[in-house]
Amino acid sequence: MIVGILGGGQLARMLAIAARTLEVDCRILDPQPELPAAAVATCVRGAYDDAAALDRFAEGLDVVTYEFENVPVASAERLAARRPALPPPAALAVAQDRLAEKRFFGRLGIATPAWAAVGSRAELDAAVARLGLPAVLKTRRLGYDGKGQIVLRAAADVDAAWAAMDGAACILEAFVAFDRELSILAVRGRCGETRFWPVVENHHRAGILRRSVAPAPRLDARLQAAAEDVARRVLDALRYTGVLAVELFQQGDRLLANEMAPRVHNSGHWTIEGAATSQFENHVRAILGLPLGDTAAVGHVAMVNLIGTLPDRAAVLALPGAHLHLYGKTPRPGRKLGHVTVRGEDAARVAAATERVLALAGGT
Repeated sequence: MIVGILGGGQLARMLAIAARTLEVDCRILDPQPELPAAAVATCVRGAYDDAAALDRFAEGLDVVTYEFENVPVASAERLAARRPALPPPAALAVAQDRLAEKRFFGRLGIATPAWAAVGSRAELDAAVARLGLPAVLKTRRLGYDGKGQIVLRAAADVDAAWAAMDGAACILEAFVAFDRELSILAVRGRCGETRFWPVVENHHRAGILRRSVAPAPRLDARLQAAAEDVARRVLDALRYTGVLAVELFQQGDRLLANEMAPRVHNSGHWTIEGAATSQFENHVRAILGLPLGDTAAVGHVAMVNLIGTLPDRAAVLALPGAHLHLYGKTPRPGRKLGHVTVRGEDAARVAAATERVLALAGGT
């Protein structure tokens, strides 16, 4: 069996590693010369909108999937005409446009922060008047890890924010005074079998995920069920296959959907050591039509992203329950170079080891 993956970054690398345990090969399509996945998968170099490269890439594949949501929808549809492309291209169309995503959530009855579409300065002024400040101005497309987002705290911020967007279509979201940020990861098989991992608590710095804790502290059955309900609505509406992540804000007893990712997700990296079946293995199982694996957490787990610089390898590996994953990327500011998972049976010890990892990795 051969799985084709659009994108050759660290998510593709971890998918390919998981696939090998099932004797499944992976082939990558990516335009970049430096590919974290190149060490573990066959790579085809080419642009995502290059028809000839897409056709060459698709030859002999059993299924196609993606490691990021900004794959051109037309390219996914071209591949889907020749091979199963999973998750379906419709999921990409929703996730890569924040306006489409908000409208999709609304049709499904999923609560979100208040929002307004913004296509002109006049529409921005009207949105600010309706939603109030503070608020967050976001590009409709291509925002990731905090990019394409500006917080408007006062009326004096509006001019500069609109100029910075340089005419891009946007949405304005009301600022949410949330208690914490959470995410739910789910997997749905080809026949509709669905499983959920425990809800995770996430901590960001400069818009980039820094740490995830699983299961989320103070997670009860009601909160888990509410998050699963959000994910299930999305999965069923899209007739989805594969792993899905939904990022959530918790505000008291309410959950508000922030955004969805139709792929394996950074906040699920803990599942490699911390769950009975990782998100990567279950994604491969799902898209190939294989039975899904158990998604239960194994003890208490935390994941720390290594961003910009790498800590001392020996110091990390000396910590109890620590597992180091490096992506083979050249260090530079703001770049995800790897992650550390800390797992154990005692929550306090896992928390202490995680704080040590954070210190070694350059702070919280």
